[in-house]
Amino acid sequence: MKMKRLIIALVFGMGLTGIAQESTTPTKADIEKMIPEQRQQKHIQKLTKELTLDAKQQEAVSKILADKSVKAQNWKAQKSSGEKMTTEEKTAFKNTMLAAKADADVKMKAILSADQYQKWNVIQAEKKEKMKQKRVHKTE
Repeated sequence: MKMKRLIIALVFGMGLTGIAQESTTPTKADIEKMIPEQRQQKHIQKLTKELTLDAKQQEAVSKILADKSVKAQNWKAQKSSGEKMTTEEKTAFKNTMLAAKADADVKMKAILSADQYQKWNVIQAEKKEKMKQKRVHKTE
């Protein structure tokens, strides 16, 4: 009888401690509240941890990400202006985006070591796959 009570108390206590723990991963709302500089800093910290960047690499990657962020904001503003784009404009827009991505990729390759660059590509591929999954779930 005492053993049953002890087991029930342990299970109940373990259940409460699991509920009491809060998540440390930022939610979408938390990320949206951040200003672009904060998001960039968080991204740099994550890349530093994953790619083991040194101080010089952090600074160079930070400049690339800042440039990329500015371009993304400009593209987002252009896209959300409400005007429909013609086929030629869409093609030009897509080519501009691809050129900017290729330029950033070349710069990253120059900054990172071969191993770091390979990890960078894996991270980018995972990110791309995650976005595809979000699009699939969004259309369903």
